[in-house]
Amino acid sequence: MKSNRIPAVVIVVVSLAVSVLAVLGGTVISAQDTAQAKYTVRVPNGLAFSEFRGYEGWQTVSISQSEKLMAVILANPVMIKAYQSGIPGNGKLFPDGSKMAKIHWNPRKLETFPSATVPASLHDVDFMVKDSKRFADSGGWGWADTNQPAVLAAPSFFFASD
Repeated sequence: MKSNRIPAVVIVVVSLAVSVLAVLGGTVISAQDTAQAKYTVRVPNGLAFSEFRGYEGWQTVSISQSEKLMAVILANPVMIKAYQSGIPGNGKLFPDGSKMAKIHWNPRKLETFPSATVPASLHDVDFMVKDSKRFADSGGWGWADTNQPAVLAAPSFFFASD
Protein backbone atom coordinates (compact mmCIF):
# COMPACT_ATOMS: atom_id res chain seq x y z
CA MET A 1 0.00 0.00 0.00
CA LYS A 2 1.35 3.46 -0.94
CA SER A 3 1.90 6.08 1.73
CA ASN A 4 0.36 9.51 1.18
CA ARG A 5 2.81 11.19 3.56
CA ILE A 6 4.56 14.34 2.42
CA PRO A 7 8.33 14.15 2.97
CA ALA A 8 9.49 16.32 5.89
CA VAL A 9 12.01 18.15 3.70
CA VAL A 10 9.19 19.32 1.40
CA ILE A 11 7.26 20.66 4.38
CA VAL A 12 10.35 22.49 5.69
CA VAL A 13 11.15 24.06 2.30
CA VAL A 14 7.54 25.14 1.74
CA SER A 15 7.33 26.52 5.30
CA LEU A 16 10.52 28.52 4.79
CA ALA A 17 9.34 29.93 1.46
CA VAL A 18 5.94 30.90 2.86
CA SER A 19 7.56 32.50 5.91
CA VAL A 20 9.98 34.55 3.78
CA LEU A 21 7.12 35.77 1.61
CA ALA A 22 5.01 36.58 4.66
CA VAL A 23 7.82 38.59 6.23
CA LEU A 24 8.47 40.44 2.98
CA GLY A 25 4.76 41.20 2.66
CA GLY A 26 4.61 42.40 6.26
CA THR A 27 7.70 44.51 5.73
CA VAL A 28 6.07 46.28 2.79
CA ILE A 29 2.93 47.06 4.79
CA SER A 30 4.77 48.25 7.90
CA ALA A 31 7.21 50.32 5.85
CA GLN A 32 4.45 52.27 4.08
CA ASP A 33 4.06 54.67 7.02
CA THR A 34 7.73 55.62 6.96
CA ALA A 35 8.32 55.26 3.23
CA GLN A 36 8.73 58.96 2.61
CA ALA A 37 11.26 59.36 5.42
CA LYS A 38 13.45 56.45 4.38
CA TYR A 39 13.55 57.50 0.74
CA THR A 40 14.88 60.97 1.60
CA VAL A 41 18.15 59.58 3.00
CA ARG A 42 21.17 60.51 0.90
CA VAL A 43 24.74 59.59 1.68
CA PRO A 44 27.99 61.54 1.12
CA ASN A 45 28.98 59.82 -2.14
CA GLY A 46 25.70 60.84 -3.78
CA LEU A 47 23.77 57.57 -3.57
CA ALA A 48 20.27 57.72 -2.17
CA PHE A 49 18.04 55.14 -0.58
CA SER A 50 15.42 56.19 -3.15
CA GLU A 51 17.53 54.48 -5.85
CA PHE A 52 16.36 51.17 -4.38
CA ARG A 53 12.67 52.11 -4.19
CA GLY A 54 10.52 49.03 -4.61
CA TYR A 55 13.24 46.52 -3.72
CA GLU A 56 10.70 44.65 -1.61
CA GLY A 57 9.02 43.50 -4.84
CA TRP A 58 12.13 42.47 -6.76
CA GLN A 59 12.56 38.87 -7.89
CA THR A 60 14.28 36.40 -5.57
CA VAL A 61 17.71 35.23 -6.73
CA SER A 62 18.75 33.16 -3.73
CA ILE A 63 17.91 32.27 -0.16
CA SER A 64 20.33 31.06 2.48
CA GLN A 65 20.44 30.10 6.12
CA SER A 66 23.13 29.68 8.72
CA GLU A 67 22.90 29.20 12.47
CA LYS A 68 23.10 32.97 12.90
CA LEU A 69 21.13 34.44 9.95
CA MET A 70 18.60 33.78 7.22
CA ALA A 71 18.85 35.80 4.01
CA VAL A 72 17.17 36.46 0.71
CA ILE A 73 18.89 38.13 -2.25
CA LEU A 74 16.59 40.11 -4.52
CA ALA A 75 17.45 41.59 -7.93
CA ASN A 76 15.86 44.32 -10.00
CA PRO A 77 14.60 43.57 -13.54
CA VAL A 78 17.87 44.79 -15.16
CA MET A 79 19.88 42.27 -13.16
CA ILE A 80 17.34 39.47 -13.71
CA LYS A 81 17.54 40.06 -17.47
CA ALA A 82 21.35 39.87 -17.23
CA TYR A 83 21.16 36.56 -15.36
CA GLN A 84 18.74 35.22 -17.98
CA SER A 85 21.17 36.17 -20.76
CA GLY A 86 23.91 34.07 -19.12
CA ILE A 87 25.80 36.70 -17.16
CA PRO A 88 28.20 36.18 -15.40
CA GLY A 89 28.83 32.65 -16.71
CA ASN A 90 29.24 33.89 -20.29
CA GLY A 91 32.13 36.17 -19.31
CA LYS A 92 30.20 39.40 -19.81
CA LEU A 93 29.78 42.06 -17.16
CA PHE A 94 26.54 43.07 -15.50
CA PRO A 95 25.13 46.19 -17.17
CA ASP A 96 24.84 49.56 -15.47
CA GLY A 97 21.56 49.76 -13.60
CA SER A 98 21.85 46.24 -12.16
CA LYS A 99 20.79 46.31 -8.51
CA MET A 100 20.59 43.80 -5.66
CA ALA A 101 19.22 43.84 -2.13
CA LYS A 102 20.14 41.28 0.52
CA ILE A 103 17.81 41.10 3.50
CA HIS A 104 19.04 39.32 6.64
CA TRP A 105 16.82 38.10 9.48
CA ASN A 106 17.56 36.55 12.83
CA PRO A 107 16.11 33.01 12.67
CA ARG A 108 13.68 31.34 15.05
CA LYS A 109 12.08 27.92 15.30
CA LEU A 110 8.50 27.73 14.11
CA GLU A 111 6.33 26.90 17.14
CA THR A 112 3.80 24.88 15.16
CA PHE A 113 6.50 22.90 13.33
CA PRO A 114 9.66 22.84 15.50
CA SER A 115 11.91 21.31 12.84
CA ALA A 116 11.33 24.40 10.63
CA THR A 117 13.32 27.60 11.03
CA VAL A 118 11.72 30.85 9.89
CA PRO A 119 12.69 34.55 9.76
CA ALA A 120 12.17 36.44 13.02
CA SER A 121 13.41 39.99 13.55
CA LEU A 122 15.13 41.98 10.81
CA HIS A 123 18.92 41.96 11.16
CA ASP A 124 19.97 44.27 8.32
CA VAL A 125 19.56 45.07 4.62
CA ASP A 126 22.42 45.50 2.14
CA PHE A 127 22.29 46.99 -1.36
CA MET A 128 24.48 46.98 -4.48
CA VAL A 129 24.22 48.99 -7.69
CA LYS A 130 26.26 48.83 -10.90
CA ASP A 131 27.22 52.27 -12.17
CA SER A 132 30.50 52.30 -14.08
CA LYS A 133 30.87 56.08 -14.06
CA ARG A 134 30.06 56.76 -10.41
CA PHE A 135 32.05 53.79 -9.06
CA ALA A 136 34.91 53.46 -11.53
CA ASP A 137 37.38 52.88 -8.68
CA SER A 138 35.56 49.74 -7.47
CA GLY A 139 34.88 47.91 -10.71
CA GLY A 140 31.69 49.87 -11.28
CA TRP A 141 29.90 48.69 -8.11
CA GLY A 142 28.66 50.78 -5.21
CA TRP A 143 27.15 49.14 -2.17
CA ALA A 144 25.30 49.95 1.01
CA ASP A 145 25.74 48.06 4.24
CA THR A 146 23.11 48.72 6.85
CA ASN A 147 24.42 49.14 10.33
CA GLN A 148 21.19 49.08 12.32
CA PRO A 149 18.41 46.48 12.35
CA ALA A 150 15.68 49.10 12.08
CA VAL A 151 16.86 50.33 8.68
CA LEU A 152 13.42 49.97 7.10
CA ALA A 153 11.81 52.15 9.74
CA ALA A 154 14.67 54.62 10.24
CA PRO A 155 17.45 54.31 7.67
CA SER A 156 20.93 54.41 9.08
CA PHE A 157 23.26 52.92 6.53
CA PHE A 158 26.40 53.81 4.71
CA PHE A 159 27.42 53.35 1.11
CA ALA A 160 30.92 52.32 0.21
CA SER A 161 32.73 52.21 -3.08
CA ASP A 162 36.10 50.88 -1.99
